[in-house]
Amino acid sequence: MIVVFKGLGWRAALPLGVLLSGGALAASSAGTADLLFGLFWVVLAAAVFGTVASKLGVPAVVGQVLAGILIGPSVLSLVRPDEFLLSLAELGAVFLLFMVGLETRFRDLLSVGKEALLVAVLGIAFPLALGFGFGLWQGQENVSALFVGTSLVATSVGITAKVLQEMGVLDARFAQVILGAAVIDDILGLTLLAVVSGLGAGESMSAAQVALILGLSVGFVALVLAVGIPLVRRFQPRLQNLSLSRMFNVAIVVGLGVAALSTVAGLAPIIGAFLAGMVLAEVKDEVEFESKVHALESFLAPVFFVVVGLQLDLGVLGDPVVIVAGLILTVLAVIGKVAGGLIGARSMGGRQSLLVGVGMVPRGEVGLIVASLGLAAGVIGKQVYAEVLLMVLLTTVLAPLVLRALAPRAQGDAPAA
Repeated sequence: MIVVFKGLGWRAALPLGVLLSGGALAASSAGTADLLFGLFWVVLAAAVFGTVASKLGVPAVVGQVLAGILIGPSVLSLVRPDEFLLSLAELGAVFLLFMVGLETRFRDLLSVGKEALLVAVLGIAFPLALGFGFGLWQGQENVSALFVGTSLVATSVGITAKVLQEMGVLDARFAQVILGAAVIDDILGLTLLAVVSGLGAGESMSAAQVALILGLSVGFVALVLAVGIPLVRRFQPRLQNLSLSRMFNVAIVVGLGVAALSTVAGLAPIIGAFLAGMVLAEVKDEVEFESKVHALESFLAPVFFVVVGLQLDLGVLGDPVVIVAGLILTVLAVIGKVAGGLIGARSMGGRQSLLVGVGMVPRGEVGLIVASLGLAAGVIGKQVYAEVLLMVLLTTVLAPLVLRALAPRAQGDAPAA
């Protein structure tokens, strides 16, 4: 077979065998092909199942998570969650929260600060206590039970945020409370995870060390907002003179930069991306760049949801004992977050506070990370891991369905501000 190259005024004909005879080139081509085919299946599945879900009145994210389960190792084995897809998925989560931040004004989030703080604190305390008690009831050691409780603490704000975005209610008061609580939840939850992980590794952690971790996280959030918002307002006239493509580049640099810095402060990169979006939201009405960011997010965010599905191994759920315990754990997980919402946001009215609680229910990839850390450290066994896995699957799929069903009926319930 002959391959013909044309271009730059020259033409060359080379046997295909010569091109593929180099081991490095062949290996590189094979590796690239695997990456591209994997990405192809992920994007195709996300598009098809997301569209079908939307047509059926179901949040697209539910269809995309189910698509990941279908094409993943649990069913068809078309794709495996390799390092490339996991990295791309994390990038998708970063741009999703960056886009959500662009649609969220800091002053609006500040107006629900009291409710958000109460929802976050109670939404951590209740699930932690319930999960810890469940672990002790099963006969687990204290540290193992703490890992179970910590897996119930985590909230996957990316899933809820996407549903709110699809519904066009990100500016609603209950949505602002959810987003504010999610940021606080992440700060407190990751601090708790650091402490529990240290205990699982046999380390002792003093109150001063815990305070330092918490202080760095809170300080980072305050610094980004206190410095970023005045700075972007000051440079607004210059930003208005930039072309669309250059302003898009500036926005991406800011989003990725703050997301990267947030990891240094011990926070998840999605929180940094969300903060960066809120900072740039101050000038988005005067400076055009949002449409391009939305286009990038529309490609990457579905990859995140499909990869969440890819990581859910249904094979470990064959034991009836695991299923029963996982269902009990799911009920506790829902009760903990819903109770936190009902009590923490009670001033907003019954249905609005219920929406807040339901919006905090999905565990998604965050719960998977906690469970995986516990399994890798040998603190929890495969049975407990499978129970947490079932809880993650059910809260990830069911919470968006309930949120969409409740939201239309609750829109008029909020008391006047």
